[in-house]
Amino acid sequence: MKQCSHYFMTFRISIFYYAILFLLITLLLPLSAIAQDVKVLTLQQALDITAEKNRDIQKAREYFRWVQGKYVEERAAAFPQLTLNGSAIISKDETGQLPDRQEIYSGEISVTQTLFTWGKVGAAIRAAKDGLKTAEEQLRLYRQAAFRDVSITFYDVLLSRELHAIARQSLEQKERHLDEARRKYSAGVATDYEVLAAEVAAENARPEVIRTENRIRDALDRLRFLLAFKDDRLDVTGNLDAGDIPAVQTYEAVYNTALEQRPEVRDLRYRISIAGELVTIANADDKPRLEFRGGYGWKDIDSRDMDINGRAWSAGMFLSFPFFDGMRTRGRVAQAESDFRSIKIDEEKIDDSIALQAREALNAVQESKEIVDALSGTVNQAEKLLFLSEKGYELGVKIRLEVEDAELNLRQAGGNLSRAWRDYRAAKVNLLWVMGVLGESTYQ
Repeated sequence: MKQCSHYFMTFRISIFYYAILFLLITLLLPLSAIAQDVKVLTLQQALDITAEKNRDIQKAREYFRWVQGKYVEERAAAFPQLTLNGSAIISKDETGQLPDRQEIYSGEISVTQTLFTWGKVGAAIRAAKDGLKTAEEQLRLYRQAAFRDVSITFYDVLLSRELHAIARQSLEQKERHLDEARRKYSAGVATDYEVLAAEVAAENARPEVIRTENRIRDALDRLRFLLAFKDDRLDVTGNLDAGDIPAVQTYEAVYNTALEQRPEVRDLRYRISIAGELVTIANADDKPRLEFRGGYGWKDIDSRDMDINGRAWSAGMFLSFPFFDGMRTRGRVAQAESDFRSIKIDEEKIDDSIALQAREALNAVQESKEIVDALSGTVNQAEKLLFLSEKGYELGVKIRLEVEDAELNLRQAGGNLSRAWRDYRAAKVNLLWVMGVLGESTYQ
């Protein structure tokens, strides 16, 4: 009986273990499937998604389509306007002694062609054509701004990951020190104070791990927003280390390129041209206008004593000259000229702004480059110093304070180098944005 009971208990335990194993597999399989569905993006993939789905870029595309429609509308004034007219009239007059009933049917194609408007039509077409170019620059403006924001946010994610890794390494080191302190305490070569100090150091390292982990989530949330990415399963891959750093460009090269390539500058130039055309349009409102109007059709008139039908046509030249409109045109011209001068002032202002931005962007690149150069060898030295101090502490020739100093130096060196690389990457992106060439194929 005891043997049967033993086998029965063994069987029950086996069934229990198998049930637990089945439950774990059931729970872990969906999690592994979710992990496999995480979309991991490189920077180029993130920029490709930005160009397609970013809300600001989509809105700029719609504005471009609106301007295309406006151009078609303004161009229509230069083409003949054709209209098909038709009518059927039945009338009856019973006021006389003999009632009179009349039927009139007609159909006509009429044409109106503007011949001369004192330059108004041509100016409107040219302004609409420049409007198309301003819409293109607006699209470039939003595209480059989105690329700048996405690139910097992408580097923020990478920086947060590296800081999180440094924080975890620091925590793991302090936990190793705690284990070592406990072993020494058990061996009778360490005091309660050393164990307590190691426990406090380990607990103080945990908040930084939590903070850096939350920074990763915040940076990924910002990236999702910029990409208009609805799914939470998004991650990035890449490296902040840019390798060999090229020489910094000169201020003159950056400034001159910005004046040629910045979408805001090019947009203002087109707007100045449009403002000049608007002056011409406003000035033509009180000038003579000449049009040709004609028509060709068929008429059928049927009455009590008449039944006629046949073709009918007309053609004529029409001149209108609103030579006095109460000074309305003069007021519109004054407004248009003021708008023209205001945009010219904006052009000078943006030139000054670009000069300042170019200097600031170059200074940021130079600063981050020098910091990267200064910190490049510091991390390796700090790692070697920590290794030596830990070994010395294990052998009893180093004190705890020296180990903590080495840990702090390594953590600061690693964090500073990661931040320096991130700042350098961000400064380079901002420099390309200042130059107006971010995302342009020749500057990839």
